[in-house]
Amino acid sequence: MRAIAGLWRWRRNPLRRGTDLAEAWVALVALVLIAVAAPVAGAVTGSLTNDALLRSAEEQRAARHTVTATVLHGLERPPLDPDPETSGSRDAHRRVLAAWTGPDGTDHKGAVVCDLEEPRSGDRFTLWTDGEGRVVGRPLDPATATTHAALAGFGACLATAGLVEGARRLLLWRVVQRRYARWDRAWEQAGPDWGKTGTGA
Repeated sequence: MRAIAGLWRWRRNPLRRGTDLAEAWVALVALVLIAVAAPVAGAVTGSLTNDALLRSAEEQRAARHTVTATVLHGLERPPLDPDPETSGSRDAHRRVLAAWTGPDGTDHKGAVVCDLEEPRSGDRFTLWTDGEGRVVGRPLDPATATTHAALAGFGACLATAGLVEGARRLLLWRVVQRRYARWDRAWEQAGPDWGKTGTGA
């Protein structure tokens, strides 16, 4: 709004300088870009990211399989983690030695993490594996993919707005520098006796 008011104010003002008009136009263009280009960039980025993540989730669901693993015996819990962000998720799971059969029919055995509260020998739990029976992470679900895409779109919107504002400030800095340079030249032309003109001194 200040940009529009600035353009209107300088429209026919006799004291208007070229830099004043340039400053108002730069502010108006920046305002339009932030209001239009930033949301468009966010929407496009979010849409493209969502499509890519959903494709990746489908590929993961096609390549990963759930198998039933059997607890052979529990393993000692690792020492307490001092990091509060990771300790909660680690404490909620237990490490066990388990055996399972992969989708290709091969038998596997190894230390894995299960979500059983008190795992005992013979207990069964679900495990995600690839086609050859190697343990992999859970595939990305559509809700998580959409959340990540929304965050990416929001970040792109903010980044675009920040880039436009940064460019506006840089251009404004250049305009002010040119204005100061003109003042310096006018001051030099006036000379050191500008205040004594016409006094006969």
